[in-house]
Amino acid sequence: MSLWWLTALLPFAWLSARYCWWRTALPDALPRVLMYHMVSAQGEAKKHRGLRVEPAMFERQVAWLAANGWQFVTMAELTERDFRGGKQVAITFDDGYEDNLLNALPILQKYDAKATLYLVVERHDNDWSVKKKAHHNSGELAAEPKLSDDQVRQLLDSGVFELGGHTLTHCHLPSTAPADKAREISACRWALEETFNTPVTSFAYPFGIFDDEDVALVRDAGFTNAVTTNEGIDGAGQSAADPWRLRRIKVSGKDNFWAFKIRMRIGFRGHL
Repeated sequence: MSLWWLTALLPFAWLSARYCWWRTALPDALPRVLMYHMVSAQGEAKKHRGLRVEPAMFERQVAWLAANGWQFVTMAELTERDFRGGKQVAITFDDGYEDNLLNALPILQKYDAKATLYLVVERHDNDWSVKKKAHHNSGELAAEPKLSDDQVRQLLDSGVFELGGHTLTHCHLPSTAPADKAREISACRWALEETFNTPVTSFAYPFGIFDDEDVALVRDAGFTNAVTTNEGIDGAGQSAADPWRLRRIKVSGKDNFWAFKIRMRIGFRGHL
């Protein structure tokens, strides 16, 4: 093979590994669950770029979903339908950032979309990123504006958002004592329902880290479903969706629009 051909093939091989565009698309009948955190400008000095999807990109994504016939559902609706019912997409937001109200809500309303918010109860002045990795101590996430209780009520009153649990403090479950773990999970549901007078039936594992004991605690707390950060689309092949270990499609602020469409097709972008 000549050097010219090798030079031409290398970018193609890189793109194929990065985006996995060549994989067969999974059926539209399998629901997609999308994972977001923030809808905000990246900014030059900010870390956690993957957590921040630019508002213009978020609108492009939601508009594309609407134009291509995807039905927007909440996690409660998806569970009630036993993860069946056609071309469905559930948009989820983790943690409780203020931009979910300021930037995401108007876009969701524009396209008659729905979403589930996994809210940390004690979210203010809480730098939970260090609970997983101590060197993540920039303070950026702690300083990021979080939703006030009144703002959460605005989201619920809009009819667009439902509320889900994300523990009391966004704890790191593997390093949390069993009794404290049980309290973090069950008390978060009670606190959210009591504060906002709304059913809370869905749960998101902090950092996506959990074990069988945590799954049992979530079930015992009365949640009917739970989402992970494991990438993919449930229901492919012979395996049915496990309601307490649901996979999600990660929507990264580092991705271009092509990557988003590939994630919708196969559940992930690639590994480079």
